Amino acid sequence: MRDYYEILGVNKSASESDIKKAYRKLALKYHPDRNPGDNEAETKFKEAAEAYEVLSSPEKRSRYDRFGHAGVRGNGAAGGAGFQDINDIFNAFSDIFGGGAGGGSIFDEVFGGAGRGRRARRRGRPGGDLRIKLPLSLEEISEGSEKKIKVRKFVACKPCNGSGAEAGKEGYSTCPTCQGMGEVRQVTRSVFGQFVNVQTCSDCQGEGRTINNTCNECKGEGRVKGEETIPITVPAGVLDGNYLTLRGAGNAGVRGGTVGDLRIEIEELPHKYFKREGLDIYYDLFISFPDAALGTEVEVPTLKGRARLDIEAGIQSGKLLRMRTKGLPELNGNGRGDQMVRVNVWTPRDLTEEEKQFFEEYRNSPSFVPKPETEGGRKSFFSKVKDVFT
Repeated sequence: MRDYYEILGVNKSASESDIKKAYRKLALKYHPDRNPGDNEAETKFKEAAEAYEVLSSPEKRSRYDRFGHAGVRGNGAAGGAGFQDINDIFNAFSDIFGGGAGGGSIFDEVFGGAGRGRRARRRGRPGGDLRIKLPLSLEEISEGSEKKIKVRKFVACKPCNGSGAEAGKEGYSTCPTCQGMGEVRQVTRSVFGQFVNVQTCSDCQGEGRTINNTCNECKGEGRVKGEETIPITVPAGVLDGNYLTLRGAGNAGVRGGTVGDLRIEIEELPHKYFKREGLDIYYDLFISFPDAALGTEVEVPTLKGRARLDIEAGIQSGKLLRMRTKGLPELNGNGRGDQMVRVNVWTPRDLTEEEKQFFEEYRNSPSFVPKPETEGGRKSFFSKVKDVFT
């Protein structure tokens, strides 16, 4: 995806007024009515609308400045223009182009005032959306990642440039049934007055044109089956099941119809060491009985390598040790979780005779007798509950 500031031709310090002026200029330049049949102009018009939709909102602009496209699209956040029809875009920006109770917008002045009450003819049929899963490790989720994926989909036919008509020949003619309007109207009269029934033209399917010479490559579809490598930027801190939406990266439309979207579902892969709970990760550490009794220093894995951890003398099995900010980052935020280390004291199973004699000697030693009611001079949880009710 191109940078929104680059699309509008402004720098990151541009004011709200500068952004509005830049969008107005591009919208007028690339509007479909000024560039009939020009797919590149249509794409630039949609890109400019999407860029303005984000940068004109202080909240969305702030997220975009910090996290890029993922900041305004990831985790179900609002992002992208999301318009269903290119002809509806200028309606959403009436604050720029005027219009309202007094009449038409600036587009009506420039392009001849077709009138908003009339249905705009559509070109081709829109392409379908695609949905894929993207497996990620916890390390990739922790730091964010750049991925390239190959997607099999419908792409625009190159010989006819997506038009469906044979190159070098007269491709289309105005539909004789609807006279290029893409719709037919039937007027009926009754005692209650006159009624107008408007329907999509069945001969041209609402395109307002009919094909003359069909492209041999795509058989008039304007698209063929193909494959595309698409770069993806995954923000740090995504969750399993989150979606990233890439506008215009889905299936190509029929005969120049709008391109569908690509929805990427995040799939978190199981980890060798860690279990995730929100932003925190949990690791089970196993230590020997002597290390638990005497204390020691151990090395544990983290999402960024390995780290050393002090084990205090007399630590109990089940104790949780917190390694602050060693967990996962908050999506679109500044917080970060912790790594929790759960201590498990390993009880030996196969002892030699000499080892058995050693433990027998200390079996009844006061230091070896369990004291569940206290731990380091502190009352246990169950003792506290007992005190409340007695």
